[in-house]
Amino acid sequence: MLGVAELGTRLKEARLTRGYSLDDLQEITKIQKRYLVAIEEGNYAIMPGSFYVRAFIKQYADAVGLDAEEILETYKKELPSTPNEQLSQAMTNSPSRRKITKGPSSKMMEAMPKVIVALFIIVIIVGMWMLWQYKNNAGSDGVEDTPPAIEYDKKVKPIDNEKDKEEAEKKEQATDEQEETTDKPEDKPVEEVKQTISAGTVESDGVTTSYTLTGTDTFKIRVEVSGPTFIGIRNQQQQDILTDTRVYNAGEVVEFDATAENYARIRLGNSQQAKVYVNDELIPYAQQIVTQNIIINFNKEQ
Repeated sequence: MLGVAELGTRLKEARLTRGYSLDDLQEITKIQKRYLVAIEEGNYAIMPGSFYVRAFIKQYADAVGLDAEEILETYKKELPSTPNEQLSQAMTNSPSRRKITKGPSSKMMEAMPKVIVALFIIVIIVGMWMLWQYKNNAGSDGVEDTPPAIEYDKKVKPIDNEKDKEEAEKKEQATDEQEETTDKPEDKPVEEVKQTISAGTVESDGVTTSYTLTGTDTFKIRVEVSGPTFIGIRNQQQQDILTDTRVYNAGEVVEFDATAENYARIRLGNSQQAKVYVNDELIPYAQQIVTQNIIINFNKEQ
């Protein structure tokens, strides 16, 4: 059997081999020096608990280069038992664990399945017997099963011939058509209001074309750019209402909702590289010049 201080001696020798003092080891493991001394002396009584004994020894062994698991396994008889180990040992040594005797309750539990099967068989037999008695009684009474009487609506008269049948079908069809006509609302034609953009009128300055937008309550401008061109949009007071007034490049799209305005002037630096749409309708240029102004007068539909 291993000596009481064999574990502490082995750990201390490994510490000295490494050249560590107890202060050095305290700094490495963060374990208080008095606990390190207790481990080397085998004095585990001053430890906070059995869990800390194993944990501190594992840290000590790792710090001095020993295999902590091998140390704990080799010297486990020196170490105090953990609460789980004490409980397991107590249960193992318990008289109830060492010897289990079969009392009356155990015998009853063993016999219970047999009793349940026997009761089940008895219930089946009784049920079959009662069914056989019921059939014999029904046969002796001589009463045959008859379908329940069919109650007819007194308001509906039976159809005696083909003529009555045809008249009934016609009445039913007329009733169905009347119900469909009553339930189905009449389809009223919906008059679609379509916007109108007047033909462009060239103004006296020679660079401005005016259009009038009617038949709609929205005024949305979209300019699709195919090459470098300056684009700006102003209101009737000649104030810029397009926040991003600049030169746009190919592939860019300018979109502006001018519904709140009744007038918009679109300035195009190069109209040949820009297409103007109003509510998705292309505005045809009245004159083919490079720099021009497109004015839209908006008469909002009330």
